[in-house]
Amino acid sequence: MISATLDLQKLLRHDNAIVIVCLTLAIGFSWLYILAGAGMPMDMSGMMMARLDWDVGYSLLMFFMWWIMMVAMMLPSAAPMILLFAFLNRKSAKGTSHNIAAFIAAYVFVWGGFSVVAVALQWGLEESALLSPTMISADLIFGGVLLIASGVWQLTPLKHACLRHCRAPIQFFAQGWRKGAGGAFRMGLEHGAYCLGCCWVLMALLFYGGVMNFWWIAGLALYVLIEKITPAGHWVGRGTGVLLIVWGLGVIYPAI
Repeated sequence: MISATLDLQKLLRHDNAIVIVCLTLAIGFSWLYILAGAGMPMDMSGMMMARLDWDVGYSLLMFFMWWIMMVAMMLPSAAPMILLFAFLNRKSAKGTSHNIAAFIAAYVFVWGGFSVVAVALQWGLEESALLSPTMISADLIFGGVLLIASGVWQLTPLKHACLRHCRAPIQFFAQGWRKGAGGAFRMGLEHGAYCLGCCWVLMALLFYGGVMNFWWIAGLALYVLIEKITPAGHWVGRGTGVLLIVWGLGVIYPAI
């Protein structure tokens, strides 16, 4: 009996290590991709100007660029939720590794949906000349409005309802646990939807600071992590909202 218990504990630790390694590899490879692309010097405007037309191939390329970027930016802050799910899944009677994979896949799928919308917005902004060839806001009014809108969203009740969910994973699982891989996938979709509600406007700020600007991408990812996992995350969100509004007004003022 004791031997069987020890074997089970070893298996659980081994399973937990596999989840951590997989998350680390996914996040690491995603950031390497960003470094390879977004790390290009932004003065290479001639090369950016010569990029392909918006055909199917180029659209797919932009989609995967956005999707991988979302994985790099959002998986670190989702890791505590994923690890807690893996732990609770192992404790359940029908918990399998397929459930963990389904939960993660659903979360990533949600950000894939966001990436589709982001690509459509990128196309529209480029066609309207609001986005420069280097994928940075090319209009003061547009940039200022984007900053102000992001700041206002940070102060809304819906934003903070989504943030509370992301900061309270135990409560989410206690109230909405579902069995099997199908249930895990649905929970992953639900968590991804809350996470999207919390951060979608912040991700839209990539259109202001630069879709290919590595330091802007890294700064937003770090901010999301701080907002979700630090004790003062709610106050950080509110303070950032006020700062974004002031920043946006400062950007718009010279253009008035």
